[in-house]
Amino acid sequence: MKILTPLFTILFATLIAINSFAQSPAASPALATSPAAAVSATGGQPNPQEMMKQMMEMSKLNENHKLLGDMNGNWNYTIKFWMNPDPNAPPQQSKGTATRKSVMAGRYFEMDVSGKMQMPGEDGKMKDIQFKGMAIEGYDNAKKKFVASWIDNMGTGIQSSEGTYDPATKTFTYNMEMEPMPGMKQQVRELLKVTDKDHMMLNGTKTAAARKRRPWRSRTHAPARNSAAGT
Repeated sequence: MKILTPLFTILFATLIAINSFAQSPAASPALATSPAAAVSATGGQPNPQEMMKQMMEMSKLNENHKLLGDMNGNWNYTIKFWMNPDPNAPPQQSKGTATRKSVMAGRYFEMDVSGKMQMPGEDGKMKDIQFKGMAIEGYDNAKKKFVASWIDNMGTGIQSSEGTYDPATKTFTYNMEMEPMPGMKQQVRELLKVTDKDHMMLNGTKTAAARKRRPWRSRTHAPARNSAAGT
């Protein structure tokens, strides 16, 4: 609160100043609580009281944040890559660990991933490399969507995705656009299914339209919660 209180104070003062210097006639505060109600009826200027109320409402945690928090802990994972366009080709496999934890009082969730995987070297031969990755996940109350970002030591970009959750199948569906090489934009869909409190399955693949343009790998993660994990 030592940081948030001055921030809200500054914002509130800014909104007051906007209304004070507006050239339009004064208007009565809007009664509704929708985003449209945050502006005055005549001048189109922000209503500071309504905007502050909406900001406070948007900052509240809900059941969607709890869904993400339920996956906190230490995990072991096995990953399979189908990088060969031949559907009969065997997948590459690797294993590693992942640790998920809440940050910023449960508003976001950080995941650190570490493992080894085989990739072709400069000479074209397969070799083991150390893989590191990190994700930040959350639920955006304004967008009403799950949001995530991902970085790893195999690139320099930041992948951003948005998703939904189906309680009937306990499945998260995320969509994103990737561009691993200039001009190679790919629409990717990831399905994360929670099979039980200690197991989940993540499948990632190009969308159907993108697969028609260029073959690409799909991947399957099978994380299992480490018995020593904390929640």
